[in-house]
Amino acid sequence: MPTEPDPKRAIAFFDGQNLFHCAKAAFGCRFPDYDPKALAEALCARQGWLCAGVRFYTGVPTVEDNPFWNHFWTAKGAKMGRDGVTVVTRPLRYRNKQVRLPDGTVHTFLDGDEKGIDVRIALDVIGLAHRREYDVALLFCRDQDLSEAAVELREIARQQGRWVKIASAYPSSPAVKVRGIDRTDWIPIDRATYEACIDKRDYRPKPR
Repeated sequence: MPTEPDPKRAIAFFDGQNLFHCAKAAFGCRFPDYDPKALAEALCARQGWLCAGVRFYTGVPTVEDNPFWNHFWTAKGAKMGRDGVTVVTRPLRYRNKQVRLPDGTVHTFLDGDEKGIDVRIALDVIGLAHRREYDVALLFCRDQDLSEAAVELREIARQQGRWVKIASAYPSSPAVKVRGIDRTDWIPIDRATYEACIDKRDYRPKPR
């Protein structure tokens, strides 16, 4: 049985869009108002882990597709970078989608597709584990596609003969019943913890 390291080095991996939608459902957040570095450090401290790094991933639309969110994520990303967060972005593409309503009519709406974020997170989780850069992968995400990364991580730990953990952190409230990523330890984030880690800067563009 591998010996548990002391301290346990944790790297936080944030799926920015996934976390926002979870916080919106749980707490009614109107925009991504969280501070990733503060959230990572708060949860690591609670678990007795050393926060050894924070990585943030999000899709960003072009100025032509959505100037509001392009401004928001560009400004927020720059601030995170100054705080020492590794920021990884991918283009967010908008496409028309259709859903059939209960009355039989078809509703068409414009939706943003975020391609490659979950794949990039999984690759980084695996790559950094191979390089032994952490003992705990802390995923701020509920995307079940990442459960396969958990399986691979355990195999890496077995091959390396060392102790490794993967955890899934997500906003939780009595208003919604949610679960973390399968094959990971689940760490619910309550409202008090979330609100203590809100980014006081508002990166939304000011009305002209």
